Amino acid sequence: MKNPATIVIAMTLMLAGLLGCSSTPAPATPAPSANSSQPTGKWQQRAPLPSPRSEVTAAALDGKVFIIGGLTPGAGMTGLVEAYDPGSDTWEKKADLPLPLHHTSAVALGGKIYVIGGFSAGATGEVFEYDPSNDTWRVRASMPTPRGAHAAVAVGDRIYVVGGVTGFGGNNIAALEVYTPATDSWEVKSPMPTARDHLALGVVDGKIYAIGGRLRHSFGSNLNVNEAYDPETDIWIAKSPLPAARSGIAAAALGGLIYIFGGESPGGTFADNEGYDPATDTWARFAPMPTPRHGLGAAVVEDTIYVIGGGVSPGSSDSRANEAFTP
Repeated sequence: MKNPATIVIAMTLMLAGLLGCSSTPAPATPAPSANSSQPTGKWQQRAPLPSPRSEVTAAALDGKVFIIGGLTPGAGMTGLVEAYDPGSDTWEKKADLPLPLHHTSAVALGGKIYVIGGFSAGATGEVFEYDPSNDTWRVRASMPTPRGAHAAVAVGDRIYVVGGVTGFGGNNIAALEVYTPATDSWEVKSPMPTARDHLALGVVDGKIYAIGGRLRHSFGSNLNVNEAYDPETDIWIAKSPLPAARSGIAAAALGGLIYIFGGESPGGTFADNEGYDPATDTWARFAPMPTPRHGLGAAVVEDTIYVIGGGVSPGSSDSRANEAFTP
């Protein structure tokens, strides 16, 4: 085990780099969507996240939404896990992650939650498996390429992890690496055409859509890229771009559409809620989030998407927002 003092120094230096570009946060002024159609859908305020955080990850399991890790006020990294029950509109604290993480990813699969990669005292490839039956975590096989600000989704019985960055101002990663929980093993697949970080993934009809993001951890270099991956052929194809280039976003798939929420840029945070229809390769504008933010989590329970946490201004900020969207 590393000397605790060494870890604290490394964490402090990394966070200073991660947050240094935003010492004077811009006002929260969302950019308009490029689609001019009348926005649809309904938002509802729900019980706020007990611990204000940003750069979280979210996963839905057993009808609850788990908000995992992130940065707390003052830019402190955390391994905190809190679960939201939409039925009772209440929160419950769960066992902490074995390692404090932010800019990580979480995927629910086979009755477990897998938390993969992220930043701690640098980029990591650690994989942790959560068992809700006994509220415990265990370590699994590490991801081949350590990274943070990546994205992950499940297709079938496997987890696909794509994109990311080695650290603030570091190198972007195009790697697509696939984890199989049943064998606790990894496999390397065709890399994403556009290497980027702070992107989001959605799955419709077994295909993965990698949307938005930025270059080298800079929200001054946002992208509108939309690239589709077919796990059966191991091929990527360019698709209709995201109308508003943004990063630090969250995604959720529901009813055959992929919804993209929030984001940040030098001009402020986004309230945008844009839906992508893979069947027609088109985008539509939906009712914007009540609270513009970035570094948020999104997860689906039944017919509702819960959009939770995130920063209300670019860079170092946080919130307790818990807003439910019903298309």
